[in-house]
Formats: sequence, C-alpha cells, structure tokens
Amino acid sequence: MHDALFYLAAATVVFLLAMTAELVLGGRKLRRMADVALPAPGELPTLSVVIAARNEERNLEEALRSVLALRWEGGAEVIVVDDRSTDATGAILDRMAATARRLRVVHVAELPAGWLGKNHALWHGAQEARGELLLFTDADVVMEPTAVQRAAAHLVRGGFDHVTAGPDVLMPGMLLRTFGVVFAVFFSLFSRPWKAADPRSRFHIGIGAFNLVRARAYREMGTHRAIAMRPDDDMKLGKLVKKHGFRQDFLIGAGMVSVEWYASLRELVNGLKKNGFAGVDYRLSMVWLATVAHTLLFVWPFVALFATHGWTRGLNAAAVAIILVVFAGAARETRVPPWYGVIFPAAVLLFLYVVWNSTLATLLGGGIEWRGTHYPLAELKANRI
Repeated sequence: MHDALFYLAAATVVFLLAMTAELVLGGRKLRRMADVALPAPGELPTLSVVIAARNEERNLEEALRSVLALRWEGGAEVIVVDDRSTDATGAILDRMAATARRLRVVHVAELPAGWLGKNHALWHGAQEARGELLLFTDADVVMEPTAVQRAAAHLVRGGFDHVTAGPDVLMPGMLLRTFGVVFAVFFSLFSRPWKAADPRSRFHIGIGAFNLVRARAYREMGTHRAIAMRPDDDMKLGKLVKKHGFRQDFLIGAGMVSVEWYASLRELVNGLKKNGFAGVDYRLSMVWLATVAHTLLFVWPFVALFATHGWTRGLNAAAVAIILVVFAGAARETRVPPWYGVIFPAAVLLFLYVVWNSTLATLLGGGIEWRGTHYPLAELKANRI
C-alpha cells in the first residue's frame, strides 16, 4: 500500500509540473484586450450587439448602459431580445429604448420547438442585425467603453473571424471566489485558449460574455440553428468556427469586460445544472473519469500530508506547493487573495458536486430545466457538433 501511495504521489508531482508548464507557457501567448491599440478612423466595419435577456432585472440596466456607451465610429446598433421574461426586464428595456436611438428591443412571447430559449433569442436578434460584425453577449455583462473597439481591431488586424474574451468574474465570499479561480484553471486546461488561433489544433473556445464574430462567417457556419439545443452554446459556437475553417482567437478581458457570475452558492449550483453534463457531451464515463482524476490530483495530496509519511509525504507536500503556486498565479489575475488557496480542495469538491448535480438531474429528469422550460435529453443529445 505504501509503495502504491508513493508512486501515486510521484506521478502526481510529474503531472502537476507538466500542467504548470503548460499553463505558464500557454498563458504567455495570450494577449490582453487592454493592450490592443485603438483603431484608426475607418478601420473597423459596422457592428451590431445582440443580447438575449430573460428575467435579468437585477443587473440589466447597468450592463445595458455600458453597452450603449461603447465607443464606435458611426455608432453600434444594440438589439436586445426579451425572451419571455416574467419580471420587470421587458419594462426596463422599453423604458430605455424610448430614449436610446440605437437600442432596438424585440419581445419573444413563445419559444418555437427545437430551440433552447437563449439560443433562439440570439438567433432572432442576429436576423434583425445589420452589422458586418456581431457581438453576442449576456444581459449582465458590463463593458469598458473601448472594449469592443479593441477586440474588433484585433480581429481585423489578425485576419480573424471570431474573437472571444475572458471577463472579470465577480462573486462574493471566500468559497465562491476560490471556486471561480479553480474553475478558470480547469477551464483553461480543458479548452487551451492559447491554441484557439492555431488552425491545426482541435482546441476551440467561446465565452458567452463576449463572442465577436463576422456576420458572414456566422451565416456560413449555420448560425445558432446549428447549436439550437446546446446549453453550452458559447463553446459550441467556437467549435463551429474551427469546424468550418474560420479563424478564432482569445483575449484576456481583465479590466475591460466584467460579469457578476453568481451571487450565492445556491445560484451557482442551480445555474450550472443546465450545462455541467452538456460540457462533456452527456458522457457519464467522462464524469467518472473527471471525478477520479480531480480527486487524486487536487484533493488527495492535501489529505495525504496527514495520512502518509517519509518520502511519500514529501512528494505530496511538493504537489500541494505546486497547486498553491498555480492558484496564486491565477488568483493574481482575478484579484483574489492568494491565501484563499488553503481551501482549494473544498473548491474542487464543490466543482465535482456541481458536475454530479447536473449529471444526475439531467439523467433522472430526462433532460434539463432551464429558465422555466423542460428540454428532453434525447433532443439535447441529438444536437451533436
């Protein structure tokens, strides 16, 4: 037993060192949106911002005012699709549209069969859009006035068809903020954003807070119709880009784009219930594999500090030290105190709980419940990309 734990600890250290090297070297390839030079007059094409909104009264007005304040030569049109809201979202939108010339509001009363609500709303808004560039974003995303200018300049100068950005994620409390850092690390390892621009790489990326795409490419790759039943529509939009031979890139949106992700633990668990299982294409084997791997690599070393001795304990101490260094680096990017890393295992267990909660809810419920609508699992699985 001791030998097995020793070899496990040694393998963990090797894996974590390789992981750290990948994150550090990959991260150095990423560019910050704030560092992109502003465009020259006439450099950028026309822009339409498309937002899907359902029951977003809490953050809608602040977010939408930031979008309306975006700097864009000639002005960008803003289209917000009110997707069957039952709160004050519709009234807020109509009030703001009465004084904002560039804001158009579309109210959707019924959801057609074969569509997820958000995906249909984004598709509907894109059909109304006249811009050569389309920015798909969420109704709670706040943007710095030059954010889209900089991202579009990067798109045009680099010859890209799609540019997505990672926002500042705002959440309260130690556990949620630690979870945000852990999620960012795992998401980076899963999506490899530094490989998005490589046409030879299978890795792709898309983030719902900021997906900027050429309208021509969007139409050619099938629009949101091609991902009509995907809860992970943002990532699958990025996959469509790569699948159809278009070029994409990722920008770090720190200081330029921000979103209040979840305001409580209950919101987090319920909010990720819809897409935790979808993220692995509804494969139970992948959930089991992720559970075992994350437990052995990121939770056990902390336990093993007290459960082992000798060289095995030393290797586990090295593993913990590597994990805390990685956490500190990621935490610095998100302005989270590095010492929050002491509850890293708790955040990993929360991550696994979220995934299993989504998996079991989807399997036992025969589908997902999202914003008041049930979507059958068979239809969700059928929409493979």
